[in-house]
Amino acid sequence: MIGYVTIGVSDIENAKNFYTELFAAESAQVLMDAGRIAFIGKDRTAPMLAVCTPHNGDVCTSGNGGMLAFPAGDKDNVQVMYDKAISLGATDEGEPGERVPDFFYGAYVRDPDGNKLCFYVMG
Repeated sequence: MIGYVTIGVSDIENAKNFYTELFAAESAQVLMDAGRIAFIGKDRTAPMLAVCTPHNGDVCTSGNGGMLAFPAGDKDNVQVMYDKAISLGATDEGEPGERVPDFFYGAYVRDPDGNKLCFYVMG
């Protein structure tokens, strides 16, 4: 259902590197690059993440209450994704753990521009 999600960034090159490295195990790559906006994913028919500098030229801000959640597949990979994000410059917003017992396991970080990310497993 989702074609792509766009987040604002302050440094387009840093953001492309952060997200392609973060999702390298899933073969993520920059699929389209138009200078101030780049689409990252596996292929153009699957959901993508777009990173861009704001069109209006203002400073980018992360949304209050907004978050991007990425399925990790299993609890071990939640830890792997969390650790990788931290190693790439993300900051901790909640280490991996049970959030809703026997239903939701997740970890939270903020990317270098302050966008909140979650890596999770449900069920």
